[in-house]
Amino acid sequence: MAPELRDKGFVYFSPIVGLRQHFNLDVCIRPCRSYEGNPLNFIRRGKDNNIEEPKVDAVIFRQNTEGLYGGVEWSNPNDKVYDGLSTHPKFLKNFGNVPREELSISTRIFTKKATERILRAAFEYAKKYNYKSVTLCEKPNVIRETSGMMYKMAQQIQKSDFPEIELWNTNIDAQMMWLTKNPENYGVLVAGNMFGDIISDGFAGLIGGLGFACSAQMSANGVAIFEPTHGSAPKYADYDVSIVNPIAMIESACMMLDYIEENEIAAKIRKAVSEVIKEGKTKTYDMLKMSGRPDVIKNGAASTKQMADAIIDKLK
Repeated sequence: MAPELRDKGFVYFSPIVGLRQHFNLDVCIRPCRSYEGNPLNFIRRGKDNNIEEPKVDAVIFRQNTEGLYGGVEWSNPNDKVYDGLSTHPKFLKNFGNVPREELSISTRIFTKKATERILRAAFEYAKKYNYKSVTLCEKPNVIRETSGMMYKMAQQIQKSDFPEIELWNTNIDAQMMWLTKNPENYGVLVAGNMFGDIISDGFAGLIGGLGFACSAQMSANGVAIFEPTHGSAPKYADYDVSIVNPIAMIESACMMLDYIEENEIAAKIRKAVSEVIKEGKTKTYDMLKMSGRPDVIKNGAASTKQMADAIIDKLK
């Protein structure tokens, strides 16, 4: 960063991880909603062998700062770490004979404060937008301390403050199977950092992939960041013509408008997006099931600008 900008109080963060840590952006929200007419929507065979296209309307709440992504890790752990781990009988039983230099260790740390915050955010969203259920997607039958704590807290919060909303409990592995069997059954889902990352990408695949996946990251102090889950898509940065599907970015902007209570404008933009997709005249490379190469425009795919212009035209 240039010194003159730094002196004026500007702060530069290269990776999004730096932003999360600095502002404690602990609540991550990832809506995954299907658009009618999207050729990438999930389909399945029904009871009579007919093709069905279930409507997907899932919103994933991912704890964003703790768990396996907390960064508390060691390779060839030092004496204090090794001695501390050795106090656990399962460590001694399973790893006591492993040479220390062959060990790499990652921790999964949950705090009650952050866990309560993500759970309450999920329940409050479900109540505000009339979802009938909140699904906790963890692994409490195996990861008993962290997932188990989260499930117990979810039960307490649901019972005391949100009795009208059902609490469902699913294991992450089973959930990844069920989301392709009955995705329409799920509304709000909540999970720790890694499992929330996994399940949100799974649901994004049902609505067309990362080109349709938006997100918000929020702190308790009123700081919020809105971005497509694919980030900046740097592998396409050097293309002469941008080919990235802008819908995820536009949807993220709509989340920002909702956040500042400009709901009417957000609804108009979402309606315009819906009309363009349903009309089917303008399709980016991913909607045409092409690989993301520079020649997709010559082969009939809309550029980023062309898709954005089509959506803008619907707003006029």
